[in-house]
Amino acid sequence: MFVLALCAAACTGEGSPDPTQGTSTGDAEWTLLFNGRDLTGWTPKIRGHPAGEDPQGTFRVENGVLSVGYDAYDGPFDDRFGHLFHQTPRSDYRLRVEYRFVGEQMTGGPGWALRNSGVMFHSQSPQSMGDSQDFPISLEAQFLGGTGEGRRPTANLCTPGTHVTIQGTLETRHCIEADGPTIHGDAWVVVELEVLSDSIIRHYVDGELVLEYTNPVVGGGEVHGFDPAAKTDGAPLRSGYIAIQSESHPIEFRRIELLPLGDTS
Repeated sequence: MFVLALCAAACTGEGSPDPTQGTSTGDAEWTLLFNGRDLTGWTPKIRGHPAGEDPQGTFRVENGVLSVGYDAYDGPFDDRFGHLFHQTPRSDYRLRVEYRFVGEQMTGGPGWALRNSGVMFHSQSPQSMGDSQDFPISLEAQFLGGTGEGRRPTANLCTPGTHVTIQGTLETRHCIEADGPTIHGDAWVVVELEVLSDSIIRHYVDGELVLEYTNPVVGGGEVHGFDPAAKTDGAPLRSGYIAIQSESHPIEFRRIELLPLGDTS
């Protein structure tokens, strides 16, 4: 999503476990959302197409990694934003995502989308999105990669069609700064979210808390082409779908896993 100067930390993940194997924490089990083999349980939604269609193969599995690429696209990017949704809505959980930016941005991608991606959560379903809708009504943990100079941190918050509260104040800016360093190069980065329905949400990078906010609600702009019935301003966001983005810069995911903390929807 659109960029404000935002902040997070990262880790290289060089010692990360095999993404095809589950992990455990105490008595709780982390569940693999991405199985390392195929896209079972996931549904693409590309702008200009109905849910379930990805004619250019934007999302695919290569060598055990979930790759987001644009090599089969004809012409420029032309705002063909995409999202890949996991099939199960969730409300209370920890989500762990390991990603890295690779290659060059596709021709015609917007300037703000350079080394920019993210994971959407508390999202509307892909089936409820309009064919021409650009982004789902949701919260986004925004992933940014450094460009070799200046500050460009990761694990920020962007809010397509939503608002949150920070330190008791309703926050209506579209993107909110987190607290951490910029990550340059193609290192693997681990971001974790702690999501407690519509109460407290926290972003972590390399185990460090970088952002906390509360009371997510539907509201605001920065989303276009939606069905008005899907956007009830002021409604609390208590649960929703999880999705990864395609915004014109190639990115890879080698781990997407979830630890349930309560009800799943």
